[in-house]
Amino acid sequence: METSRRDLLKIGGICALGLGALPLVNEMAKADTPKYLPNPQALTAKRWAMVVDMKACWEKGKPGCKDCIIACHTVHNVPDIGSVKEEIKWLWTEKFENTFTGQENEMVPEEFKDKPFMVLCNHCTYAPCTRVCPTQATFKRADGITMMDFHRCIGCRYCMAGCPYGARSFNFRDPRNYIKTELNPTFPTRERGVVEKCNFCDERLAAGKLPACVEACKAKALTFGDLEDPASEVRKLLAKRFSIRRKPELGTQPAVYYII
Repeated sequence: METSRRDLLKIGGICALGLGALPLVNEMAKADTPKYLPNPQALTAKRWAMVVDMKACWEKGKPGCKDCIIACHTVHNVPDIGSVKEEIKWLWTEKFENTFTGQENEMVPEEFKDKPFMVLCNHCTYAPCTRVCPTQATFKRADGITMMDFHRCIGCRYCMAGCPYGARSFNFRDPRNYIKTELNPTFPTRERGVVEKCNFCDERLAAGKLPACVEACKAKALTFGDLEDPASEVRKLLAKRFSIRRKPELGTQPAVYYII
């Protein structure tokens, strides 16, 4: 059926009207309106930090206790590959000499040498991993958390090379085949070929909950809070007790402090 000249003029008028309104639509789209409404119960901070009281862990916790590790790995669907070379680590333990490389000396108490130290991503203020990632799959949030976007990760492993703490793991296999805990449907599983690590339980903070490891620790050895708030529990602990951080000479400014 042929289109009449009148129909063509109508179509042209509608198109012109739409184009005329386009600048207004664009300006409305740029309006400073939130893309989503945050949970009013969400926990917020200017800079999140964790204090690990290892003496409390050793003295109050049961020998061989792994409640914090189990809680972390269960909540985040961390696979158990069964191989040291391919293990996925969010929260794990190391000896003193491996945890505080460069800080050992002959006067270190003997008990420290054989005790397990809990380690995780340090969520550094000046995180070298974020500077080398070509896709911005790893990035810093305003509250200090070093995040990992699994969908942007291309598996180049530059971030693993840049991290001086060995806090990142690469999925050489499909991790979904090695999840041995009950699957948590609220947290995304990963694919083969991506890097993953501790995220300070950002998804739980958004829901108004503390990190899973903090809640699970019966010895109360883990304290989480706002480093910029003088009234926070982490600041109170750091003011009263001597603490150390991993590899301070690198200038990365870790957000994880250890009381020993």
